Amino acid sequence: MKAKRVRYIWIPLIIIMIVVPVGFYYVKWSESGAGAGLYSRLWKPEPIFSYWDPDNFYESVKTMTGVFKGKECVSCHAAVTPGIVNDWRKSRHSQAKKIVYCSDCHGHDHQNLHLPTPKICGGCHTTQHADFNDEKRFGFPSHALAMDRAQDAKHFVDKPKAEVTACLQCHSIATKCDSCHTRHQFSVAEARRPEACITCHSGPPHPDDETYFASKHGQIYLAEGDSWDWSKPLRKGNYKVPTCAYCHMNRGKHQVAEKSIWKFGLKQVNPLTSGNEVKREKWVKLCSDCHEPDWARQQLTKMDAERKRAWKKLYAAEGILKDLRSKGQLYPSAKQRPPYPTDSENSFFQMERIGFFEGQASAFYNVSPIERDYFNMWYFDNLGAYKGAAHGAAEFVRKGHAAMDSALENIRRNANVLRTLSEAEKKAGIKPEADAFWKQGEYTDYNRENN
Repeated sequence: MKAKRVRYIWIPLIIIMIVVPVGFYYVKWSESGAGAGLYSRLWKPEPIFSYWDPDNFYESVKTMTGVFKGKECVSCHAAVTPGIVNDWRKSRHSQAKKIVYCSDCHGHDHQNLHLPTPKICGGCHTTQHADFNDEKRFGFPSHALAMDRAQDAKHFVDKPKAEVTACLQCHSIATKCDSCHTRHQFSVAEARRPEACITCHSGPPHPDDETYFASKHGQIYLAEGDSWDWSKPLRKGNYKVPTCAYCHMNRGKHQVAEKSIWKFGLKQVNPLTSGNEVKREKWVKLCSDCHEPDWARQQLTKMDAERKRAWKKLYAAEGILKDLRSKGQLYPSAKQRPPYPTDSENSFFQMERIGFFEGQASAFYNVSPIERDYFNMWYFDNLGAYKGAAHGAAEFVRKGHAAMDSALENIRRNANVLRTLSEAEKKAGIKPEADAFWKQGEYTDYNRENN
C-alpha cells in the first residue's frame, strides 16, 4: 500500500515536470516567427510595422554610414529634414543644461540606428516610465499592453497585414511614446489637450471624444480652450474645466488605471468592493477640485445605476442566444461557417461565440446574423451609453439605451423566427445544407489563400 501511495505521488509530479517545460518551450517557439506575439509564426509584417513596433521590426537605414556626434546630426538634418530639427529646437531637449541630441535617442552609428521606445525614453524619464508600466498589473484594456492585445488576437493574425496597420497606429502607444508626445518637439502642453487623446479614443466602440465634447466640460473647452495657458501643470486652479489628462493623469501621473473602476463598461463589475471604493473616493477627491464632494458622489451613483440597467438588457440578449445555441437553432452553426482564425476547419470542437469573453470575436468572423446583432448591441450601443454616463453627456446615455432596447427587441423577434423555422424543418425532416454557401466569399477566400 505504501509503495502504491508513493507511486501516486510521483506520477503527477513527473507529468508536471514534463508538461511545464514543454509548455514554456512551445510558447517560446510560437513567438520566434517572422511576426510577433503568440502567433508570430503565422504572419509576416508589412514594412510600416517597423514604426509601429520598433523593438521587433525596425531596421536602420543603410544609405548613410558612419558614427556621428549629436551636433553633427543636427547640422546635417537641418538641411535634410529641417522640420524635424525646427521642432527639436523648440523642445525642452534642446534647451536643457545637458542638451539631449538626436544620437541620445537614436544612437550614434548611422547603420545601427533605433527608434526611441518607452524603454529608451525611460532611461531619463524614470518616474513616467514606471507609472506607465504599472498599468500592466490591471490587465486589458491597458495602454502598456495595447500591442500585446493586438498581436495576440487571432483575428489580427488572420487579416491582411496591410489592413491592420490602422489598428497598430493606436495600439503602438505601448511601444512608442510619440503617440501622445508627438515628435520631435514632445510638447507637454500639446499632450495635455484633449486632441492628444482623441486621436485614438474615438469611434463607435469608445466615443470618448464625442461624449466629452457633448458634455459641459467639453463645451466650455471648445469655446475657451485656445486661450488657456497649457504650459501649466494639471493641478487645481490651473484650468477652468478638466480635460482627459486632467482627470485620468492628474498631476501628470502616467498611469490611467489608478482611479478607474477597471472594465466597468465591458463587463458587470461591483463598484462597492473595498478596492473599488478606494478608487471611487479618489475620483470624488479629484472632482472636488471644482465640485462639492456630495455632488460628485451623486454623479458616480447615477453611473452605477446606468450600468445596472445596461447589463440587465445585455444579459437578456445573451440568455436568448445561449438558449438558441443549446437547442441547435443558431444558423448557420459553427460547423457551417468558415473556421475562426487559426482554427482548423476540421476541428472537433467549434462553438458559437456569445458573451463577454467570446463576444469581441463577433466583430470579425464566424457569427450568425443574430449574434452580430448582439455584438453591435454590446460593443457599440452599450459602450456609447457608458461613455456618456462617465463623461456627463446625458444624450448619449439616452441614445445608447434606446438603441439597446431596439436591438433586444430585434433579437427576440429574430429568435422567434429561428425557433419557428427550426421546428418546421424538424417536423418536415429537413436538414439545412448550405455549408458551401457560408464558407465561400471574396474576403474569406482571400484570407484563406494569403494569410
